[in-house]
Amino acid sequence: MTSDIHHDEQGKPLSHSESEKRRLEREAAKFFMRAYEKQFHQPMRHIWHNQPAKPDISCFLNGAELDLEIAHLYASEQEARIAAGDNPPPAAADQYHGEEHLWAYLADLASMETGRKLHTALQRILTSKARKRYHSNRVWLVIRNASPLWQHDDFLPIVRHLVLPPHHFEQIWLLTDFNGENPLLRLGPGYQGC
Repeated sequence: MTSDIHHDEQGKPLSHSESEKRRLEREAAKFFMRAYEKQFHQPMRHIWHNQPAKPDISCFLNGAELDLEIAHLYASEQEARIAAGDNPPPAAADQYHGEEHLWAYLADLASMETGRKLHTALQRILTSKARKRYHSNRVWLVIRNASPLWQHDDFLPIVRHLVLPPHHFEQIWLLTDFNGENPLLRLGPGYQGC
């Protein structure tokens, strides 16, 4: 375990993409912990990264260790690549350039039917994460909305209709905005919508 997002446990530098992944996970965990404390008045403290056999992040909830598996929700693979700073695929690069690329792509996304796309994207994350096994006694899944296409109110009618596959998560939470400013939504048994 380590709190350094740029180096592994042996002090070796991580690749740019792995450092960026850790930065996003750490940021999501921080926003989740802050929102959870505010919403439920229970302290969550100390963040560190884990080895791949464990969930992404560990922390303490009321003094007891808790592991967080972090997932980011994007409207498409292309949106995820843009957010990660990856170069666009050649076909897209021909179509858009620089910042133009991001804004034109987001305009294209805005024209799609968001409800079905959101439901499908959430269901895909839940199914994928449910297949994983972790070396941990307590794991919560935290899904962070990373798409500007979806807002908090877009999630409210969708989350009640999600079909949760069998999973090993103690709880599943949704950060409906990138900065964790909206109330958290809990999925599954004990659904808590705002």
